[in-house]
Amino acid sequence: MAFSVGPIEIKDPVMLAPMAGVTDMPYRRLVKGFGAGLVVSEMIASEAMIRANRRSMKMASNCAEEWPMSVQLAGCEPDKMAEAAKLNEDRGAAIIDINMGCPVKKVVNGHAGSALMRQLDLAGELIHATVNAVRLPVTLKMRLGWDDDSINCDQLAKIAEQAGVKMIVVHGRTRCQLYRGHANWKAVGRVKKAIDLPVIVNGDITTLDDVDQALADSGADGVMIGRGCYGKPWFLSQAIDYINTGERSDDPSLEVQYETVIKHYDMMLEHYDEIVAVRMSRKHLGWYTKGLHSSADFRNELNRMDDPKQVKEALKGFYGPLCEEAAA
Repeated sequence: MAFSVGPIEIKDPVMLAPMAGVTDMPYRRLVKGFGAGLVVSEMIASEAMIRANRRSMKMASNCAEEWPMSVQLAGCEPDKMAEAAKLNEDRGAAIIDINMGCPVKKVVNGHAGSALMRQLDLAGELIHATVNAVRLPVTLKMRLGWDDDSINCDQLAKIAEQAGVKMIVVHGRTRCQLYRGHANWKAVGRVKKAIDLPVIVNGDITTLDDVDQALADSGADGVMIGRGCYGKPWFLSQAIDYINTGERSDDPSLEVQYETVIKHYDMMLEHYDEIVAVRMSRKHLGWYTKGLHSSADFRNELNRMDDPKQVKEALKGFYGPLCEEAAA
């Protein structure tokens, strides 16, 4: 199911969704190491990128080393989106993605993200400006529409195709749904029928059965997985194997999972200041250990630890007996 986004070949139609506070450089590289067709940065505000805001720059750092990597930009001013896109082209991005799907209030109140689905003229200007600013392929991520009475994803997709966008990703909810209910994968099919570009379905894809159903319902060319890979950076690789072979691969052994956790923790310590790394890692450690024996009590302990050495010793003490038991 390989396809191309402009000159960029996507060999495997399984992609990591952009998620604020999650898909930072350490996590993207971890996922990429297991296998992913494409990884996407956290959403970056175009104006913040231009101001060279330190945190925003870290969000997209070292693009070339994650090739092909897509940098997602959000904004509502065409000239600033264009300038931010140029900056990321110079820094090694393979693809520029435009965010018109974020439902978060502070983004929408700034007339960016999914708010642009209520202003198709402005959305079109912003897309044109971004596409014309760079030599890279530009993609677009959107929702179905603002609410159930204004489903216009197919209209926006046509505007994007005519402007030169090379791929469309659709989260199967409206903005007003936020993350409530279940993604409507069948509605994503409206976009697939409306345009000739590759279309990717997104939303609530957390199991291999979901991969099957989302592709069948939408007719999409691939899937984008977000929350389904919380604590499971190997899930995209499993989805790729399943799409390519029809076989369901097991999760890695507990020993490999433990090694992955430690590797991820070390990468975060290297990427961030120690205090920031320790705090940001807590959610990941919670996701990794969820469902394991006595994990709830263990997570409570971890959340009170501020010393990385103490955290790593605790992880060793937690996973060690579980690995021995599994081996026996």
